[in-house]
Amino acid sequence: MRFKPSETAGGVTVELGPDEAQFPPIPLPEVHLKKILVPIDFSDCSSKAVAYAAALAKQFHASVHLLHVQTPPTPIPALIDFPVAAEGRKEVQEKLQTLARSVDPAITRQITVLVGTPEDEILRAIDDNNIDLVIFGTHGRTGLQHWLQGSVTERVLRHATCPVLIVRQEEHDFVG
Repeated sequence: MRFKPSETAGGVTVELGPDEAQFPPIPLPEVHLKKILVPIDFSDCSSKAVAYAAALAKQFHASVHLLHVQTPPTPIPALIDFPVAAEGRKEVQEKLQTLARSVDPAITRQITVLVGTPEDEILRAIDDNNIDLVIFGTHGRTGLQHWLQGSVTERVLRHATCPVLIVRQEEHDFVG
C-alpha cells in the first residue's frame, strides 16, 4: 500500500499493491440491541416505524415493544378522574395485536396500552423496560400545525435515555 499526494489540494491517494485486493478490515464496536420500543398512534408513519423495528429486531435478535398511550380528556383533570372506557382500551389492544402480527413471529413482541401524557409515558416505558432504541414514525408537521400540536417525538428525543431513530413518512428508506 502506497500513499501519495492527490491532484486535489490537501488530498491523498492510496495505491494498493498487486497482492492487496482491498483495505484491511476495520473492527467495528459490537452493538447490543435487545429491546426496541415503537410508540404507536396508528398512523401510516407508525406502521412504517414498526417495519424498521422488525427489520432491526431480526438483525440483532431483539424484541419489539409496541406502545400506545391514550390521552385522557383534559377539561379539569385535577378535579375529575376520567377513566378510559374499557371498550376503547380493548379496541386499541386489538389494533396493536393486529400490528404486532405484522412482525415476524420469530421476534418476541410485546404490546402495552397506557393512559397519560404521551411523552411522559414513553419516557417512563424507556426507563422501566430498559429500552435500547426507540423508533418513532413522524408526520413531519411544520409551522403553525407543529406549534399548535407540538411534537411528542421532539419532546421524547430531548429527554430519552437511549438512542431515538426517527422515521419520516416521505423519505428514502433502507428497509424494504
